[in-house]
Amino acid sequence: MQEFLFSYKQELVATAITFALLLILKFITDKTIRKIGRISDIVEARTLLITKYASMLLTLLGFGVISFIWGVNFREVGLVFSSVFAVIGVALFASWSILSNITAGVILFFSFPFKIGDQVKILDKDIESQEPFLIEDIRAFHVSLRKSNGELLIYPNNLMMQKAVILMYPSEDIPDGTEEA
Repeated sequence: MQEFLFSYKQELVATAITFALLLILKFITDKTIRKIGRISDIVEARTLLITKYASMLLTLLGFGVISFIWGVNFREVGLVFSSVFAVIGVALFASWSILSNITAGVILFFSFPFKIGDQVKILDKDIESQEPFLIEDIRAFHVSLRKSNGELLIYPNNLMMQKAVILMYPSEDIPDGTEEA
């Protein structure tokens, strides 16, 4: 055991430092995302979802760094990963919109052009009504929109990014162009 510790002393120290840095980065990232969510009045469930995505990204980054530290042969690992990703890529080709919806959900979180409780009109030729919708929920894949007559429309996040969306103001907040002096 002592021989192992002596032989791989640098790798063990670098791994410990990497773990410490990843924990610090995770803490800072979580605090930042929660602060953005609190400042922009975003629902806690959305904030937790984005926190989970950031944590998964940091974990993947950590695996990459630790693999580099321990001198993993990237040619052999690259061959395995390229084969696996080729199979996964073919399998996921039909469901590429899932990834675009998740990405759009993350973008909507950080850009926060609208939030739950806002009324919006979506300029989409496939939506028959031009009546405004109330945003009830924003999830990882879709936005739940409700009409005044109670109908519920589940609209994909990527379409919220692609289509023109008009944010409606409550009547007391409508700017009339005149300001008091």
